[in-house]
Parts: sequence; structure tokens; C-alpha cells
Amino acid sequence: MLDTGAPLLKNFWYLVMPGNQLRAGATQALTVMGEPLLLGRDRDGRAFALLDICPHRGIPLHYGSFDGREVTCCYHGWKFAPDGRCTEIPSLLPDQDFDISRIKARSFPLREVQGNIWVYFTDRRDDDGGARPPPEIVGVGDGPPLTSISQTFPCDIDQAAFGLMDPTHAAFVHTSWWWKKDARRLRQKEKHFEPAPLGWRMTRHRLPSEHRAYKLLGSNVTTEITYSLPGVRIEQIQGERHAAASLTAITPVDGETTVVHQSLYCTLGWAGLIKPLATRLAHVFLGQDRDVVVKQQEGLKHQPTLMLIDDADTQAKWFYRVKKEWQRAAAEGRAFENPVKARTLRWRS
Repeated sequence: MLDTGAPLLKNFWYLVMPGNQLRAGATQALTVMGEPLLLGRDRDGRAFALLDICPHRGIPLHYGSFDGREVTCCYHGWKFAPDGRCTEIPSLLPDQDFDISRIKARSFPLREVQGNIWVYFTDRRDDDGGARPPPEIVGVGDGPPLTSISQTFPCDIDQAAFGLMDPTHAAFVHTSWWWKKDARRLRQKEKHFEPAPLGWRMTRHRLPSEHRAYKLLGSNVTTEITYSLPGVRIEQIQGERHAAASLTAITPVDGETTVVHQSLYCTLGWAGLIKPLATRLAHVFLGQDRDVVVKQQEGLKHQPTLMLIDDADTQAKWFYRVKKEWQRAAAEGRAFENPVKARTLRWRS
């Protein structure tokens, strides 16, 4: 049985959007972790994140304007720099002694890593996320992904996370003609897992030789998959000539809605030629996960007790335990102790 609940974890980086969706001199408003954000990119290409609320009278800043240097509130014309500093209050007279530097719109730590924009949400004023930077995939370079997609799931972050680590649904959910899964031909799987920082890892293992696409990476193709709080899945595939990787990050809009972001990376020089196809297939694949989640909500609205089994559902149990331990450690002011132990899991899929 699993006692679900989805408190939103602070003191983590959350992927908020692919970097190519935010052009220089523009802003975008969105809600993340229940907070209204105004994302922007200045003329020099630097991205920033402000609370989308003017500290003067509370109107959302996205109704105003941005000239690539300053955000101007539409209500009284107050201006703010990308770091949140107030730079001008038009109503002030020259002889009025008022220090506008005391006024600041709340800003959020932001980093752009491998083509994705991450924002740090914290409950501590002195925490800028520097002690634990955003996830970064090794072996695929510093550039942007081959493709990035995002879809909104009508569920809390826990249910979205459980879907990421579910190893047995593919034959029943991902039934496109180009995907090999077939519920009539389930095979026994056996994978070894070990603890990883704030989560766990499916240890590196050989991929089946019948997967023709993997042959493009060379021979002896292996993979490992890491899951970590607050909801990040990274798969790294390595061949003798090239590497590929996928990043999946789940980001809560609020307690009932979650955005799932997926980015695909590849070191093949000509991979860009198949970007439209890769993007389309990724949307179809993730959309199948979303469709089943929509159906699942019809049952979950009745708040049933969920019953999970070993070994197929062990990773969902791990996620719940890791999350609970993180919350307890934070409340007790002690170091996090990973509850996951090395173990081999077996299932059919």
C-alpha cells in the first residue's frame, strides 16, 4: 500500500522551460511551484526570473513592458532591472528624498544548462542553489539538446513521478506501430539498482543487439538510468563511437498540475537532420503517458488506497521513501540518509 500525497519540495532546481523558447528582449509569464514567475531574457542573452507581482500595488508585471533592459509596470510605470532592483519611480519629484534601492521585486536564482532553463525555489534567504547545481549530463557536450518537448499532465507531482519510473506499462500504453512493445510477448527483465545522490540508479548494462537504432552509436552499447529528487530521470546511452542521453524533469505548476519536460541529446553530427521526426515521436510517446494519466484521474479523485507490488512497483516505493526522508531530514536539521539499498529487481515487460 502507498499513502500518497504531493507536498512541493523546496530547495531544489526545477526545469521551467527549454531555453530556445525564450528569445532575447522578451518575457514569459508562467506558474511554477504555485509561484507566479516572469521569465525574461535581456538584450545580451542573459535569462532571469522575477516574481510576477509588482511590489508597489500587486499587479502582475507581465502586463507591463520589457525593453531588453528593464521591466516597466503598467500601473504606475515603476521600472525593475533583471535582478529585481527598482530603477525608477516616475511619480517621485527631484527634491523628494526616497531611496528607491530599498525596493526590489523578488528574484529567483536561475541557470541555463545544456539548453534548459532551471529556477531554484528555496525557503532560505541565503540559499542560491550553488551547493547543489542543476543536473548536467556528461558526455554530450554543453550545447542544447537535439529536441525538447513539454506537456502538461493533470496530476500531482507524485503521480507524474511514478509514471517516469514504471517499468511495466510500455506494452499496454506505448502501442504505436514503430514501438516494439507487445503485451502478448512479455519478457522477463532483471536489473540491478544502487543508491545515487537523492535517489537511485539502474546500473550500467548492455542493450539488446536487436535495437537497430543503437547500432548508430557503435558496438557494445550500454545504458544507465538515474532517478533523483525532486523528479528527474536521466538516461545515458554510450557506444564505442557516440553517446545519446535523455533528460526528463517533472515540474509542478501547483498541487494538481505538473509539466513534464523531455530533452534528447546525441553526439551524432547529422542528428539534427532528424530533429522534426524525433520531436514528433517524442510528443506521441509522452502524449500516450499523458492520456493514461488523464484516465487515471477518474479513479484517483475518489482517493483510493493504492496497492503496489514488488518488484515492478519497488521504484515508486523508493521515490516515496526518499521524498519522506528528505522532508524529515530538513525538519530535524540533519543530513539526508538515503533509504535505498542496492538490490536486483525482476519483472516482465
